[in-house]
Amino acid sequence: MNVLVIGGVAGGASAAARLRRLDEDANITIIERTGFVSYANCGLPYYVGGVITDRRKLTLQTPQSFRDRFNIDVRVSQEALSINRDKKTVAIRRLGDGSTYEEPYDYLILSPGARAFVPDLPGFDSSEVYTLKTVEDALALHDAVDAEARSAVVIGAGFIGLEAAENLRERGLDVTVLQRPDHALPTVDADMAAYIHTTLRENGVDLRLRADVTAIRHEGGKSYVEWRDRATGKREADIQADIVVLAIGVLPESELAEAAGLELGVKKAIVVDEHMVTSDPSILAVGDAVQVINAVSGQPANIALAGPANKQGRIAASTIAGLDQSYKGTQGASVIKVFDLTVASTGLTEKAAKGAGLDFDYTITNSASHATYYPDSRSMTLKMLFEKPSGRVLGAQIAGYEGVDKRLDVLATAIGAGMTVYDLADLELSYAPPFSSAKDPVNFAGFVAQNVLDGLVDQVHWDRALAPGENEVVLDVRTDKEWDGGHLVGALHIPVDELRERLGELPREKRLLVHCRTGLRSYIACRILKQKGFDCASISGGYLFLETVQKGTPAPKEGRGPCGL
Repeated sequence: MNVLVIGGVAGGASAAARLRRLDEDANITIIERTGFVSYANCGLPYYVGGVITDRRKLTLQTPQSFRDRFNIDVRVSQEALSINRDKKTVAIRRLGDGSTYEEPYDYLILSPGARAFVPDLPGFDSSEVYTLKTVEDALALHDAVDAEARSAVVIGAGFIGLEAAENLRERGLDVTVLQRPDHALPTVDADMAAYIHTTLRENGVDLRLRADVTAIRHEGGKSYVEWRDRATGKREADIQADIVVLAIGVLPESELAEAAGLELGVKKAIVVDEHMVTSDPSILAVGDAVQVINAVSGQPANIALAGPANKQGRIAASTIAGLDQSYKGTQGASVIKVFDLTVASTGLTEKAAKGAGLDFDYTITNSASHATYYPDSRSMTLKMLFEKPSGRVLGAQIAGYEGVDKRLDVLATAIGAGMTVYDLADLELSYAPPFSSAKDPVNFAGFVAQNVLDGLVDQVHWDRALAPGENEVVLDVRTDKEWDGGHLVGALHIPVDELRERLGELPREKRLLVHCRTGLRSYIACRILKQKGFDCASISGGYLFLETVQKGTPAPKEGRGPCGL
């Protein structure tokens, strides 16, 4: 059996290695266009930034190591040109000398990955504009920084853009980030992205949102980025830079599949079934170029992540070997480091949940990474989306400084298992003061959502608090000291510990929108008020969340004890 794999890295290399473990006699060949068959592409920005100093550590496997351990023929610097489905051959070109040949297959695995999106605008296709997708890209950008570069413009604030900005800044460059949408990192909502915005600016990155780049000029070894403010339409002053990094997204490399007549779907990604088989039963496809099912919404999607690509490669190999394994879909669990901030997400954002037509709500909770009486606890803000009325967990986003990945992974597992917020409240998670609290942040998110679904408290979000209705009034139940440090104009103020004795000061004909610093005291206040006949709702996230989202005020990094104590 001849198995030909087009593309290495996560999906293709995993498929080839798995197939060898299942079938010792198969003839397996990998064709890879770059000079590296298996490399840590997620580590490329950190090589540019000098965190990874040995370029050899970026290479996970070499053609020789594949040959020695797996008896797999790996051919780098070769490019697949076309697929002849009738003859079951692939035309291949050797990039070194331009010669071509045909390679037969019984099964073909396509793992072409995704390419950096380069818009058709003046100056974008110049060799002086860098992308960060391959090892060769990282080496070129690393050399450009070493050549006494002083400044950089990063276009795009997704994963690659943010990591590039951080690492270029760590190398001492003046860095400007231009982001066309109104917030960084599209895998989180705008309110949670505010934590990224403040962190970038705290670390000297000039972040400009709603920035529509229109052209890049290259003159005298310098680049000049032309852009407009999307809010006003006004052209702003050009930004001069030694280096321009383009990181505005990726597109599936599906041209080979399209030319062969294979079925394509979202973003022209290759359509596959649950066994990773394309519309041709002899051709399978994996990785960033395939269409998957969003595991939460059930809708088709194209999600470029290394973890799913590895799993898909494993399943493709199992399918060829005759094992019945299925890919269940992708929920997009991810995590990113932005200087000292960690941001992680999984499942649906608000935009995605609305697009899927789901009836949902969300909670905003602020927790400490571990018991606050144990030294060095750090804060984290957790946003959790849940379906109404079932309570099914739909998505989660966390921004913080310690223990973020641990909680996100618990929530990702919960989503994958179809758990509800009631299940989160019941989860038994490990606890000791250096690691967590008796009520883990995941439990706490479940408690809050459970209270909302059970009708113990109504809640509204901060957009409502900033513009209360005619028959609504904001009630601030923080301490006098907190009130003096800043408060909402027009709000009433009664500290929660004085509330029972001062109920007569409150207007019974109005709906009270109650807030504290993080949301705990406002819940307690609403329970008091509701049982005393008042119409009230707790404002999710508290004043702390408002300060970060609306004003860009950096959130405190240290974990704190119970709200108001």
